[in-house]
Amino acid sequence: MSPSYLAQDPTLADFGRDPWWLVLIKIVFAFAFGLLATLLGVWFERRVVGYMQVRPGPNQVGPFGLLQTLADGLKMAFKEDILPKAADKVVYFFAPTISVICAVTALSVVPFGPMVSIFGHHTPLQVTDVPVAVLLLLACSSMGVYGIVLGGWASGSTYPLLGGLRSSAQMISYEVAMGLSIVAVFMTAGTMSTSGIVAAQGDGTQLTIAGQQIPAPGWYAILLLPSFIIFFIATVGETNRAPFDLPEAESELVAGFMTEYSSLKFALFMLSEYVAMVTMSAVTTTLFLGGWRAPWPITIWEGANSGWWPMLWFFGKVIALVFVFVWLRGTLPRLRYDQFMRFGWKVLLPINLVWILVLSGLRSIEDWDTRGKVIAVGIPAGILLIATLFWPSRRPQPTPTTQEQVDSRPYGSFPLPPMDLQVPPSPRITRVVAEREPANIATGSDSREV
Repeated sequence: MSPSYLAQDPTLADFGRDPWWLVLIKIVFAFAFGLLATLLGVWFERRVVGYMQVRPGPNQVGPFGLLQTLADGLKMAFKEDILPKAADKVVYFFAPTISVICAVTALSVVPFGPMVSIFGHHTPLQVTDVPVAVLLLLACSSMGVYGIVLGGWASGSTYPLLGGLRSSAQMISYEVAMGLSIVAVFMTAGTMSTSGIVAAQGDGTQLTIAGQQIPAPGWYAILLLPSFIIFFIATVGETNRAPFDLPEAESELVAGFMTEYSSLKFALFMLSEYVAMVTMSAVTTTLFLGGWRAPWPITIWEGANSGWWPMLWFFGKVIALVFVFVWLRGTLPRLRYDQFMRFGWKVLLPINLVWILVLSGLRSIEDWDTRGKVIAVGIPAGILLIATLFWPSRRPQPTPTTQEQVDSRPYGSFPLPPMDLQVPPSPRITRVVAEREPANIATGSDSREV
């Protein structure tokens, strides 16, 4: 049996007591997790998309093509580093690092597991935790977009500037929806600490249904289904992933904010995108999928949520969410910019506000179990939200017949140019008019009679 401390949930009082070398080990582990997950994420995406498109994907460099990403990174490192003449050199240099640093910093408050023993010291598998850790996650997500905005502005070119402006508008639009989704989480959990939110999703609350006691689902992805759906959609928009990759739309902006970047700076921007994808998958796991807690039916085993095993469940959930990111990229086309902004402001935001009001009203009722209220309302509301998002907005119009298409044309069966089209005069007529002009002047006739 594992010691009793290994089965305990870490609290805020458990942080700030570790020696410096143990804190350094945690920091290096979180940083290595972000980089390694990024390298494997690129390989994973290329393999999954290749499988979806019935092609092998990278499979030559290393076993199963695992070293292909490392080879691509070395290739980028030895490419020529081009600096545009019109660029702001200081901002141009630091912009890619801002995005990477903000994405990695968010991992510092993500719990990877419960209390464990490391070289005889009892410590939680988390770098640190603060009473407002959720706000720190929002701050890192918001600041990461400034790297894209500043990189687009400092390049001194039109296409990067447009990509940076798109990114700033995208940040404002989808950060609001993401923040409101998190409001539902810490309003239900009663804390903004990430370790406290994970503990609140595994308290073993019992529901009384038809006179029988059954365990209540603890994951907020089930209890707060509308918030989970909106949060994940906003996460895709925040990380600039397809179908919301408007700041780097190749078909419209060449490469968006990365157009003027090359070599390692370009690699840092690409790295920041994948680090942000992995980080937001870890944040979604922490807030909505029970964090490091094992899913059912693994919870039947008593030691599932103690020791080092929870790290396995945590990484499994993160990989599943990364797969959803890749699935979306290989399936959905890119939205138009007006559709993208309309979806954020006119769909996600009103639905989120209504859901927050409903959740607040349910919590104000004292004679009804809070978790039972949320389950009774949240799950149907989430199903209704999914149906609303995927329901066709317009009725399909019947395809007109060939005769109807011909009759609808103003000039018959063949399209004609507009009748007021100004055609330049023929050179021959111009020459004839010029030759007769003196004779016309002598006789008093008009040259237009020709």
